[in-house]
Amino acid sequence: MKLIALQIKTTTNFQENLTHLKDLINSCEEDSLILTPELAISGFAYDKMNEAATFSLKAIEELKELSINKIIVTTLITKQKEKFFNTLYMFHNQQIIHTQSKVKLFPLGNELEHFSAGNVEDIKIIEINGLKIATLICFELRFPQLWEKVKGADIILNPAMWGLKRKDHYETISKALALVNQCFVIACNSADDNMGKGSAIINPFGIVKKDDSKEIIEDFFDLEEMKKVRKYINIGLI
Repeated sequence: MKLIALQIKTTTNFQENLTHLKDLINSCEEDSLILTPELAISGFAYDKMNEAATFSLKAIEELKELSINKIIVTTLITKQKEKFFNTLYMFHNQQIIHTQSKVKLFPLGNELEHFSAGNVEDIKIIEINGLKIATLICFELRFPQLWEKVKGADIILNPAMWGLKRKDHYETISKALALVNQCFVIACNSADDNMGKGSAIINPFGIVKKDDSKEIIEDFFDLEEMKKVRKYINIGLI
């Protein structure tokens, strides 16, 4: 299976963003796990939250249709009972198989003023075709207690809009996440001008595949490699 991070820019035009994202997804081969940056379709559209939440309903249906023989993961602005959430959707075989809303909102980005926090119980390992997959959304990477929620996953996802000034933090923490959990990590950061890029596929031994000049970062998931690392450096994850 291919692990893919789509390192893309997000414009103010929701439809253009969705169209570009769909084109990239269609270019990916079957049996891929595809992750987008955080809020790749809308960005943090604080001045258009209602519009973004409405557009998310359209995006959900269109991405669901594309998920034949692919796993597609993105986050979207959603609205429930007059509250807005940054909600992750995982699509597979034209079904929504998991959702979770961002629990740890980034105070320096004014997220606390516009979003409500999700439920920490929704951060959990999802099993798809025998693979254990879990997600931490952007800022959630920084919280050790949340690492316990994803312990034992084969693949950990991190969709992000991580600032350029903290690029080294993003890359270092993402690599540490793979090493500590002896798993594969897909780190997918925005390519916006003020964002750090650094998107990568990181294997259980800490080998990083990245390229800040590309929109598509990809590598193969190797279950035997993960088993080998967990067997010979046994920390109780076998």
